[in-house]
Amino acid sequence: MEPLIGETPPAPATPQKKVPTAGKSPTAIAFARLRKDRVAVTGACVFVFFVLLAIFAPLLAKLEGQDIATLHQDLTDQYGFPTFVANGDHWLGVEPRLGRDLFARFVYGARPSLIVASSVTIISTIIGVTVGLITGFTGGWIDRILSWIIDFVLSLPYLLFAIAVPAVLLSVFVGSAENAGSDQVATVRFYSLIFVLSFFGWAPLARLIRGEVLSLREREFVQAAKVLGVPTRKVLFKELLPNLVAPIVISVSLALPTYIVVEAGLTYLGVGLTEPTPSWGVTISQAQSYYREDPLYLWVPVAAITILVLSLSLLGDAVRDAFDPRTRR
Repeated sequence: MEPLIGETPPAPATPQKKVPTAGKSPTAIAFARLRKDRVAVTGACVFVFFVLLAIFAPLLAKLEGQDIATLHQDLTDQYGFPTFVANGDHWLGVEPRLGRDLFARFVYGARPSLIVASSVTIISTIIGVTVGLITGFTGGWIDRILSWIIDFVLSLPYLLFAIAVPAVLLSVFVGSAENAGSDQVATVRFYSLIFVLSFFGWAPLARLIRGEVLSLREREFVQAAKVLGVPTRKVLFKELLPNLVAPIVISVSLALPTYIVVEAGLTYLGVGLTEPTPSWGVTISQAQSYYREDPLYLWVPVAAITILVLSLSLLGDAVRDAFDPRTRR
């Protein structure tokens, strides 16, 4: 429309600048979901609580005024049963027969379970991811050999290895179990348990990563990297590995509670950790004969393992749902 004579024409409208919105990566979106998930936050808080319990175990035992080795046999009767349940000096009572403080052994007992589970998870994840990347990307005879090794490891009975490996390591490094002290046996059992669980733990993850890599290696960005002459190492760890964050995180979150249960179960069966290691599994194994007379002796470590594993399992389920784009909570 033409302006009338003497009328000031309207000023042209200035175009508004669009503020660019920052895009989020799938990992950032997944962690944003986790922060809004109450179950995941609660599970993470419980796990952090037990980690802090293990880290500050010496401080907590000192706060109570006790330690894990001092015997208080004067607090047990002639049959070895404690003469009280709990008091201000012994917050969870004392151990039957030997009279060792149960609270100190409880807080120290969180250490072996978390150390074994965390160490096995880290070792098996590193080996499984590396082998899965190599076998899925290279193909050919390397894929056939590594796939055969994965299937072979998965077919072995880990319980027999858990029984045999400590005896073999004792004979190699000490000479014989009869000549070894209790501390030497406990140390060998500790490292042999980590070795056995790591030896069997990497294979399932390697098979999972191999399947993911087989589908990713045909994508355009991988083919473009090959055409440009990018070294294989950079293709594996800079192109493929960032796209495998979701299955790796899910596997780690579900493996951690599994190894806690396995460590406690093997220790309970007598093929895991042994005295003088203050493990929850060792306590449960010894407390099964006293659960009526001294219920705290048994049920405190049982409740701790149950709560820790349940929280980690719920956290693992939440992580799986958060990283899976097909699910919505």
